[in-house]
Amino acid sequence: MPAPDLGDARVLIAGGSRGIGLAIAAAFARHGARLSLCARGADGLQRARETLEAAGAQVHVQACDLADPARIEAWVAAAADALGGIDIVVNNASGFGNGNDDASWQAGFDIDLMAAVRTNRFALPHLRRSAAPAILNVSSINGRVPTPRAAAYSTAKAALDYYTVTLATELARERIRVNAIAPGSIEFPGGLWDQRRTSEPALYARIRERIPFGGFGDAADVAAAAVFLCSPAARWITGQVLAVDGGQSLPA
Repeated sequence: MPAPDLGDARVLIAGGSRGIGLAIAAAFARHGARLSLCARGADGLQRARETLEAAGAQVHVQACDLADPARIEAWVAAAADALGGIDIVVNNASGFGNGNDDASWQAGFDIDLMAAVRTNRFALPHLRRSAAPAILNVSSINGRVPTPRAAAYSTAKAALDYYTVTLATELARERIRVNAIAPGSIEFPGGLWDQRRTSEPALYARIRERIPFGGFGDAADVAAAAVFLCSPAARWITGQVLAVDGGQSLPA
């Protein structure tokens, strides 16, 4: 398959300053896209911007608390103005609600689900003016494979999966494609599994051993899938949730 041609696509990435989000941004930039990134921390965004611009990308950044609808609306408007429109929206942010307390459940609802709902809602008027509009929600295999360690997170991702398919159904006649990717256990510097390698080595080893492909995935693996699903190469694909997990979610 030829490399995806994104031409001069205008791409918004929520949660794009590090890890999977930054890898997705870098992959889009390599294919010629122009970017707007948001995240909570201004310092991380500036570092991401410098990294991407050093590789030749055009990048707009804006700090944004994705639990705040007004801040999301302001970011989307500023991004559309900076880029001259919006073609692609990637919702990558997560509240990482790994506990079972109210705060974890609220974080999952506010960030994993509602931030995507709101970002897409505010972006839709711009997407309707695009020649090749696409929405990509970053979910998790936890949304389909129960885990005893993350009830709030898993439930939020399951809701995001269902929202993805529902929104795809609503927008199909407008040819606005909506898909999701569901990463498995992905290791990157500073990420959850990088931390658990030293803080919980037994759990790290046990999960790593269970992955059929032999080890954790890389953020670049997720980014490649993201670029494909948002590119013209996937023009006939909508309403899908694609696992990117090295077989981790397959039946044992």
